[in-house]
Amino acid sequence: MLFSKTTFIGIDLSGGRHPFTYAALDEDCQLVALGSGEVEDVLAFLGGQQVTFVAINAPQSPNKGLVRKILEKQSLTPGHLRGADMRLAEHELRKCGISVSPTSSRLETCAAWMQTGFDFHRKLEGMGFKPHPSENATLQWLETHPHAAYTALLGKLPLPKPTLEGRLQRQLVLYEQDMGIKDPMEFFEEITRHRLLKGVLPTEFIYTTEELDALVAAFTAFLAANHPSKVIWVGSNKEGQIVLPVAELKEAYS
Repeated sequence: MLFSKTTFIGIDLSGGRHPFTYAALDEDCQLVALGSGEVEDVLAFLGGQQVTFVAINAPQSPNKGLVRKILEKQSLTPGHLRGADMRLAEHELRKCGISVSPTSSRLETCAAWMQTGFDFHRKLEGMGFKPHPSENATLQWLETHPHAAYTALLGKLPLPKPTLEGRLQRQLVLYEQDMGIKDPMEFFEEITRHRLLKGVLPTEFIYTTEELDALVAAFTAFLAANHPSKVIWVGSNKEGQIVLPVAELKEAYS
């Protein structure tokens, strides 16, 4: 699928039967594509675009030991550090009360989905993608984190992601950002006594958890490219920064 203008794409490494989920927004922040599949499917979709900003829900590589160095300077017993094997971005988000998975310094101890992300980043580089911001580059990528993004947008920790109310909450906060997506409130308009008795809810109005994670990534790419003052970069560019769709973070979320 080819779009003639700039596209803003979010990619979630969801695992399962379809390991990749992607969402694409146009220059008006309207949803133009939403799909899932294997890595080849996503790369083929990306390859058909002319000017693209991609936000990925995965780190680029293992950590470079920045947090360990910081904690060693602060510790009286540097040989017994806990919570040091992570990237600076993850350390800073945890200090705000946002729970994120740590990226180990050793490839073999990184989670499988992270290793898939490392490989995906290498494939993007092979296609000519450059890290954002790169002046005059038509293909750019950046990293984001869906849980951290939704927490920042809501100003509080979101409801559990697998639940119906958690999905509704996430979709609603995106809809209120003027994204061209389904209005989640239509879900309630379609609920009838008969449907409730039969246990048949109108879930077609609500995106899946993987789609919601891809959508918030796409929105982050849109803001980073068009409104850089409305995003925040967390961590160090020496080992990978996480971009979130807010101008600043609170000191603590709960």
